[in-house]
Amino acid sequence: MEVLTEDGVRLTSLYLPSSKSKKLVIYFHGNAGSVYDRLSDLQRLNDVGVSVVGVSYRGYGKSEGRPSERGLYRDGRAVLNHAVEHLGFKKEDIILFGRSIGTTVAVNTAQDELLDGLVLVSPLTRGQEVFEKGVFRLLAPLAGRAFDNVSKMKRIRSRLLVVHGTDDGLIPLWMGKKIFESAQVEKQLVKIEGAGHNDLSSFEAAYWGAVLGFVLKQQQGQPTF
Repeated sequence: MEVLTEDGVRLTSLYLPSSKSKKLVIYFHGNAGSVYDRLSDLQRLNDVGVSVVGVSYRGYGKSEGRPSERGLYRDGRAVLNHAVEHLGFKKEDIILFGRSIGTTVAVNTAQDELLDGLVLVSPLTRGQEVFEKGVFRLLAPLAGRAFDNVSKMKRIRSRLLVVHGTDDGLIPLWMGKKIFESAQVEKQLVKIEGAGHNDLSSFEAAYWGAVLGFVLKQQQGQPTF
């Protein structure tokens, strides 16, 4: 599936439909690779009966363009708009899912929107607090005051799930806690003992139990927490 942004950039995306539910999860991936490297995660979400869209940001994978903070935010908005205008989903049936740097796209896109939910996995606080470590080399030149998740959390209006590993050496747990504390909505923080940054998914019961539990409860229209 191709998504066209407001500034004319063509993004590569994957769409896994489901006839079992009216719900959609939009997946914003981490820094390395492309959406194709997250296919197993997309399929895992799709297997529980929700439709899933995953997108490669501009400059990632086969998507056009070059990465920039404003560009990534445009990408997030374009995918949400595409889901509503072309795929026929209602915003109140959409869950945004962001992981690592993808949390900045998810948070920015979710501002002031009445969505079905927001899942943030290993969220960062601000770009400079992560990029100064040199771990996101593709985006490192965009540091400074860029990618400020914390200040945007007060404008989140959807139920929130934050998942973070206790041994994350790239985006430490204190960042996830700060994001969680900054939100003023119904929320839950899941700390996965012994998990790092890249191995969260391998903690089967803790990670997928939290994520799929959130998605399924939202799907059934039940209270999430």
